[in-house]
Amino acid sequence: MKFDKHGVLNMTEMNYAGDRPKAKNPVKVQDVSYRDGHQSIFATRGRTEDMIPVAEMMDEVGFHSLEMWGGATFDVMHRFLNEDPWERIKTLRQHAPKTPFSMLLRGQNLVGYRNYADDVVDTFINRASENGIDIFRMFDALHDFRNFETAAKAIKANGKHFQGTLCYTLTELRLGGDVYNIDFYLKKAKELVDMGVDSICIKDMAGLLAPYDAYNLIKALKSQSDTPIHLHSHFTSGMGDLTLLKAVEAGVDVIDTCMAPYAYRTSHPAIEPLVVTLMGTDRDTGFDLKLLNRISKEMEKSTPKYMHLMDNTKLSVIDTDVILHQTPGGMLSNLVNQLKQMGSIDKLDEVFEMLPKVREKLGQIPLVTPTSQIVGTQTVNNVLFDKNGEEFTQITEQVKDLCYGLYGKTELPIDSEVQKKALKDYPRGQEPITCRPADILEPEMPKVKKDFSGLAKDIDEEVLCALYPITGKRFLNWKHGHEKAPDDVKPKTLEDVEMERELIAKAVSGELKEKGDAEAPANARSFDVYVEGEHFSVQVAVPKAGGSTSKSPKKKKESVVADPKSIVAPIPGMIVEYKKEVGDEVKKGDVVVVLEAMKMMNNLEAAIDGVIKEIHFSTADSVAKGDVLVSIE
Repeated sequence: MKFDKHGVLNMTEMNYAGDRPKAKNPVKVQDVSYRDGHQSIFATRGRTEDMIPVAEMMDEVGFHSLEMWGGATFDVMHRFLNEDPWERIKTLRQHAPKTPFSMLLRGQNLVGYRNYADDVVDTFINRASENGIDIFRMFDALHDFRNFETAAKAIKANGKHFQGTLCYTLTELRLGGDVYNIDFYLKKAKELVDMGVDSICIKDMAGLLAPYDAYNLIKALKSQSDTPIHLHSHFTSGMGDLTLLKAVEAGVDVIDTCMAPYAYRTSHPAIEPLVVTLMGTDRDTGFDLKLLNRISKEMEKSTPKYMHLMDNTKLSVIDTDVILHQTPGGMLSNLVNQLKQMGSIDKLDEVFEMLPKVREKLGQIPLVTPTSQIVGTQTVNNVLFDKNGEEFTQITEQVKDLCYGLYGKTELPIDSEVQKKALKDYPRGQEPITCRPADILEPEMPKVKKDFSGLAKDIDEEVLCALYPITGKRFLNWKHGHEKAPDDVKPKTLEDVEMERELIAKAVSGELKEKGDAEAPANARSFDVYVEGEHFSVQVAVPKAGGSTSKSPKKKKESVVADPKSIVAPIPGMIVEYKKEVGDEVKKGDVVVVLEAMKMMNNLEAAIDGVIKEIHFSTADSVAKGDVLVSIE
């Protein structure tokens, strides 16, 4: 490398390929496109078939690792994509055999939203290791590292990399204050080192880590221990690129980035500009920019399938509000979608105003899965259902579990009045526990093996059912041909996308008219078309060679209006369980049905004494706000 008399690198001597002189201390890079990239901007809807075309090229870049599993992928794949989560690891491994695979693990929560028994944790880690996961990035939403103990032992027993995580959160605008400050993170990092972690990740899920705070935090961490530091920072606030650069200057060992098509917005900084920025420095990645460019162009080909999942209502690619409300991108999209489905999107500002108050009353917990969903759902409930000055009138099951201690110890005490109200009639008891949460959980795998013995074909499918008994059962029925998978979980082709665009254009121009309820042809595909608040469910005949298409749009069926003797869905969600059957007697206040909304459970109670006359939906059915679920006489 040549420098001029001012010490400036002569860039004409550089080349964009990866054969330039190796840097003294190249920063390592993990690509997160296959997991957090599409989770952040496409609601985790990326399909394996669209990852395969670039997997071999990704394997040639020289990434430290590929984060391609865990987080929400396990849930979304079997619930919404009709894909087996375990198969993704094995399939991508065939196409990318060299680069280590990384996953995001929620401690004792695994890839679910509650703490599972130790035998489920052991089995899950064993199966993930066997199927091809090399690096386990493990976090706990409360920083209660007792929830790491079982998983950490299993990771080490399998000879895999155990990465412990610091979930970056604030109570002030910048790093400081009396709760989440440098001393807090240094203390927690020391606990992780004492546990034997192979590396430490700073997980900045909402993009709150300011550049100079990143520099100071990383410097402090590296002065305390020689354990490698890995930075994961979202771009939501617009600070992501600057934060990564200052982290590199501070000596961070590994950083997370995305390929350009899946970068920015609520996702992560892109790798391509960072490669150019560091080129010729002692932290040069050494990556071939032309190869990265080819990968991005290939990835762009499938993105039209997912554009409908992006928030294109704003011109800005950053959200400066996040600096004030601290809501991670995934949590924010959940809040917005729930409020839209409930016809209450006008309440969003009230939700943002209420959110820090709810968070404080629940022990000032970090906003990361699952506590982000816990705080978010409870906040929506408070805004919509609290009346006459009373607070927490409709408490979710997860808030009750949190108050009991099933998620672990909160950094600050939970508000005593909220805790008392949450634990009234709580089935496990009214006194919170102080032990490791999993210590009170009975083994779960024997019951899973028994309950799903005729459906689950192997141990991987049994683990799926242990984590997600309702949607797991539904998926296995699709997978094994016992039930027909609905159209909305089938993959779209680019031809499908173009057809939808044509339908939307016709709807906007007034050409798409309601035709009544004529029966759709046998070779029809269903499409949902949304135009200016109107929803058309369109049946389009898949054309044969030289054939034509026909369509019969119809408005979406309106929700049934509830009567006083009915249990009505107060919010959109999925039926998880009926506690009563037709003919059962119920008393006022009895829990009759459990409804999942925003991945949280809501117990719906009988408003009167009576007998269950009719149950209108089945377990795993999706319902809209106002749908009558149960009739009582």
